[in-house]
Amino acid sequence: MNNPKFSNFHEPPPTPKIPSHSHVSYGLRLSQMGFGGSPAGGVFGDQKEEETAQILSMALKAGINYIDTSPWYGNGRSEEVIGKALKSIPRKAYYIGTKVGRYEPNVEKMFDFSAERIAKSVDLSLQKLGLDYVDIIQVHDLEFAPSLDIIVNETLPALQKVVDQGKARYIGITCYPVSALKEVIERSKVKINCVLSYARNTLLNEDLKQYMDFFQSRGVGVINAASVAMGLLAQSPLLPEWHPAPEAIRAKVQEARNLCTKSGVDLGRLSVHYSLETPGIATHLMGNSSMEILNLNVSSVTTSLTEVEKKTIKEVKEMLSTIEKTHWEGDDVAKYWSQLKVARGEVPQDPSVKPFL
Repeated sequence: MNNPKFSNFHEPPPTPKIPSHSHVSYGLRLSQMGFGGSPAGGVFGDQKEEETAQILSMALKAGINYIDTSPWYGNGRSEEVIGKALKSIPRKAYYIGTKVGRYEPNVEKMFDFSAERIAKSVDLSLQKLGLDYVDIIQVHDLEFAPSLDIIVNETLPALQKVVDQGKARYIGITCYPVSALKEVIERSKVKINCVLSYARNTLLNEDLKQYMDFFQSRGVGVINAASVAMGLLAQSPLLPEWHPAPEAIRAKVQEARNLCTKSGVDLGRLSVHYSLETPGIATHLMGNSSMEILNLNVSSVTTSLTEVEKKTIKEVKEMLSTIEKTHWEGDDVAKYWSQLKVARGEVPQDPSVKPFL
């Protein structure tokens, strides 16, 4: 495990590519850009193990030191592939977080926030990752629980036991509705160290900003994910079938994309830059489905916008601000419960309803 390339990874290099800073809540020196692990699970299309290893290695060399994954990403594949890629890298060279609560594509087995399942899930994640502990263990998409009472009274106490056992260092929660993150923090007797919010700090939707003062007042770190709204705000999007953005949003984003093409700039780069401007965020998770996208993300973080880009980002923001509803909050939850009733034979399948994945 004595790898000279990574032996002093957490010490600030003379000329860092990706800046890092200590977090006020729990002291982790997180890089401004984090490594999103969903592409490693094939969420955005097939990604070979060798490619994941190369991308992750290059990301670490670029100064990225936080890795995010989950059992949900490819039904455990992301953890397994990332675990293999990390075998040659010293444990002190990175921080890593995984999740509990969301698991299989089968709608009847997709979510389980019980204490019993959590204990098994953490052990399996550590096995796949080849680690003794993770730095952050998070509740995945808690809005899908039958009730937040389960999260507060069973899930979070179970995670505290995981921390007490030395299998994780800190506890986090994740979901799409930022209001639910706030509610759980207010109700929980277990200390929540961080929240992961996704697609709510973008050129399209900025709802996260309304909650930043609250999170900071509670000493809760904020991890921001999906600056390009899970590919929606990329210049050349290859949106997966499951992407929840409604047609009204997609159409307006395409107009913004056309504007960027005309101006000779990249919408994804503008989206990342816009997200980075929000103060107080510990790290910004970015998925890297190819080396090209990794290089684009690193460049977006480390280089300033040109005058043309600055002008275009204002035009794009103005264009997207005309959208009446800039989110899809509640849509996926409704689809999930509807599909679960179908799977249980309680109601017939409505062919007009798009399946929840």
